[in-house]
Amino acid sequence: MRHVIPALLSWAALSGAAFAVGPAEIPSADIVILGEVHDNPAHHVAQAEAVAQVQPKAIVWEMLTEEQAKLVSPELIADASAMAGTLVWAEAGWPDFTMYHPIFAAAPDAATYGAAVPRAVASGAVKGVLADAFDAAAAYGLDRDLPTDQQATREAMQFAAHCDALPQNLLAGMVNVQRLRDATLARAALQALEDTGGPVVVITGNGHARKDWGVPHYLALVNPEATVWSIGQGEGGTMPDGGFDAIWDAAAPARADPCAAFK
Repeated sequence: MRHVIPALLSWAALSGAAFAVGPAEIPSADIVILGEVHDNPAHHVAQAEAVAQVQPKAIVWEMLTEEQAKLVSPELIADASAMAGTLVWAEAGWPDFTMYHPIFAAAPDAATYGAAVPRAVASGAVKGVLADAFDAAAAYGLDRDLPTDQQATREAMQFAAHCDALPQNLLAGMVNVQRLRDATLARAALQALEDTGGPVVVITGNGHARKDWGVPHYLALVNPEATVWSIGQGEGGTMPDGGFDAIWDAAAPARADPCAAFK
């Protein structure tokens, strides 16, 4: 069942209205995937509200490497500025840490898992064989080609996402990296579930949260018994593609045209 929930946000800095994610919207599940558009502050408010409700035993982060995740503790979470510095957050290119810190703070005792693919590994997946970049490639289907129509669709999406400026010979490799990131997030979520018993929350972009070929696809492939609830977040009534168990909507922030330099 799909829900579209108005973005009525609880934080006065963004809105004066009340926002609540009720039990009907986030049922009990082993793994809850919370999608986002990375630079949308409202999406992170909603994620923090959801994490406060679910109170996961573990949180898996697309934004953190395994090494960064090991540095996170309740004591570090208590100091947002120190946390940003310790994680060297700004250097990674993610939006401002002040948008993400409340998600950590909503469940400070949750175990932290990093699922960011190291840059060198991602580069290898672009230029080489995808299966060589992942040690459980067969279990996650990374040793097999995608269906032709899906491959074409995903290459077209990569071309558009890179302002129609990406060389054609790199498109297949960029799809490889997306598949690698999906599988890495799924593997981390399953490890977190095994380690803690769950529930586990995954913080990631909408493209990884989609059910048709994102993280939920790999979770179903590797551990079909795990219960999964995936949430996507739209902007201004434009919903993300790929299928979700729930969709929330929020206004889009003001943005410069990311492709202006190519025009």
